[in-house]
Amino acid sequence: MTSSSNPERSAMIEVDGNAIAVRHRAGSTPGLVWLGGYKSDMAGTKADTLDAWAADEGLAFTRHDYSGHGVSGGRFEDGTISHWLAESIAVFERFTSGPQILVGSSMGGWIALRMAQELAKAGKSDRLVGLLLIAPAPDFTAELMEPELTDVQRRELETKGYLEEPSEYSDEPNIYTRALFEDGRKNRVLTGVIDTHCPVHILQGMADPDVPYAHAQKLVEHLSADDVTLTLIRNGDHRLSRPQDLALLTRSAAGLVALHNQPGSPAE
Repeated sequence: MTSSSNPERSAMIEVDGNAIAVRHRAGSTPGLVWLGGYKSDMAGTKADTLDAWAADEGLAFTRHDYSGHGVSGGRFEDGTISHWLAESIAVFERFTSGPQILVGSSMGGWIALRMAQELAKAGKSDRLVGLLLIAPAPDFTAELMEPELTDVQRRELETKGYLEEPSEYSDEPNIYTRALFEDGRKNRVLTGVIDTHCPVHILQGMADPDVPYAHAQKLVEHLSADDVTLTLIRNGDHRLSRPQDLALLTRSAAGLVALHNQPGSPAE
């Protein structure tokens, strides 16, 4: 499959002084908006697969690299949830129109939930007609990382301003800054009811070493105002990029599109 994320074909917009790379393909609605994970880029297997499926269906598809990621500008170490959220909203408002489905992978699931909250504050909840969350990691800094930090790591955060951990997905270590942890607390969503004003479908591997499936179950409890489907994949890992996982991803996206298009839906 040929990626449509060729850097030479990416549009660039400036957000808070950083050049953000965007790939947008026009089509019918509801469109799909891809939100990637921590230290990932928009040219990944899941994004490419979903884009190809959307193209076959004639649906619009939008994706971007956060600052410090992929072909976007900025330093990765300067990134926070607030920065990446602002960039995602800017891309959403600049490149999309009409009803959209947010597809968030890992940290992108957190960004998607925060986008839903911010759009609701702006009176734009009608722009979202579905959330598809893949191994979502909302509040991962406070919920999944901070409780596991060793005394040595806590001292590193205080003295160096960051800590490094080996990555299973890259030769380069993952870097987590003190600013990321501090900003993460300001963006927590697992503190009460999360009202996305749209259906939510969560795909979660039960063999995920990074985001335990109990975290997805906890998220469901906080989505009590919405129609939520949680699909657990018994032997699925964090990436969920096997052929059967990708087939499930496109079926789930198709389900949300069909739900929006059915007669009698709120948008009809």
